[in-house]
Amino acid sequence: MSSRKQQVAPRKKDVKEAAALRKALTSAEQAVEDEIQSTDPRVDQLLRVDQGFRLADVDPRATPGFAGGKPAGRAALAAGVDQFSQLQERLFAESRGGGRRSLLLVVQGMDTSGKGGIVRHVVGAADPQGVRHTAFKAPTKDERAKGFLWRIRRALPEAGEIGVFDRSHYEDVLIARVHELVPRATWSKRYATINDFERRLVERGTTVVKVMMHVSRDEQKERLAERLERPDKYWKYNPTDIDEREHWDAYQEAYQVALTRCSTQAVPWFVVPADRKWYARWAVQQLLIQHLERIDPQWPPADFDVDVEKGRLAAS
Repeated sequence: MSSRKQQVAPRKKDVKEAAALRKALTSAEQAVEDEIQSTDPRVDQLLRVDQGFRLADVDPRATPGFAGGKPAGRAALAAGVDQFSQLQERLFAESRGGGRRSLLLVVQGMDTSGKGGIVRHVVGAADPQGVRHTAFKAPTKDERAKGFLWRIRRALPEAGEIGVFDRSHYEDVLIARVHELVPRATWSKRYATINDFERRLVERGTTVVKVMMHVSRDEQKERLAERLERPDKYWKYNPTDIDEREHWDAYQEAYQVALTRCSTQAVPWFVVPADRKWYARWAVQQLLIQHLERIDPQWPPADFDVDVEKGRLAAS
């Protein structure tokens, strides 16, 4: 008897089942592709805060501009990575040729709204050398003494960079207002100061994309509960998160005022429904791509004779 194992021909039933499985997978892939193709390119218009905006009217579970479900959303996010990465590289390269333009992404939202996920899953696709990320915590005594914009100015992106603010100068009209950290006469003047500050950023060549991650109170409760159930998420939990939930309505009011008073023609706000993480990440990615396309960064020309260098390389 030969030592070689005898090959067994597949049964007709197995062949048919395998073919049916391949057909089902192909159909599922095509369905996902069809859902991706059904996305609305006007995400910036759909999410923009304009006159008459009411935060209470925004459904945190909605998916404006995206008709598909979670699988299609994840696929669409993956499909946009190359486009975003290439635009970011062009912006960075442009600065090496003397370009002065940059982009600043401001991400605000209640606890658990997904700000960290935006940094990891969206901005994380970019080349790290072209990204400047700052997570703002409570200001120190020295920082408070220097004015609320002092530490913000120090963290602004340089030419060619994408800056990311996880929380920002808006905390000084949000938490400062809700907890009365400063007198009303102080925080009420900051809206105009912020608008002037952002206008000057645009004038110097910085495109500012402001995103409010809008999570529902019920969804926040579920996410906090998950952090308490999973040891690998304990590090994300802070007991003060429960204390802040007691001020939910006050925060919604503070956001309403900040969004409407500081959504300008030059630097509008975008409110992203955030109960569905896959949608929020896709939406922010699209906002970044759209704004980078408007910047239209250019590859810098060679500062050497290309033909000469080709000849030198061939002879080396």
